[in-house]
Amino acid sequence: MNASSTLLPAVVRPAVEERAWLSSDHCASPVLELLGGLGWAIVDTPEANVHCTSPDGRVYVGWLPEDTTAWKRGIVWQVRVLPADAEPWIQEFGLDTPSEAVAGFLTALIASR
Repeated sequence: MNASSTLLPAVVRPAVEERAWLSSDHCASPVLELLGGLGWAIVDTPEANVHCTSPDGRVYVGWLPEDTTAWKRGIVWQVRVLPADAEPWIQEFGLDTPSEAVAGFLTALIASR
């Protein structure tokens, strides 16, 4: 079967400068701005770690750039979820995961009921 090129969807190739978020800048601001805007409790420590808790207390997000235990495991972000009707679970992200990707994950998590 041959399809006319006019019937095929156009391939969209964003310019390289539009994909700057694909590389991590090791900055927590996209996540902290998202959670702060949603009314989450945000506490930073003198060691520069940040701990965030959802208003209902069932989701924790930790930015752990100075946590020795986290570094030994190769993570900088930890998300812990305590569902009302299921087993608790944890998702962790490494240093090379852009904060925008973590914010996207959290946006999807928060949006789903």
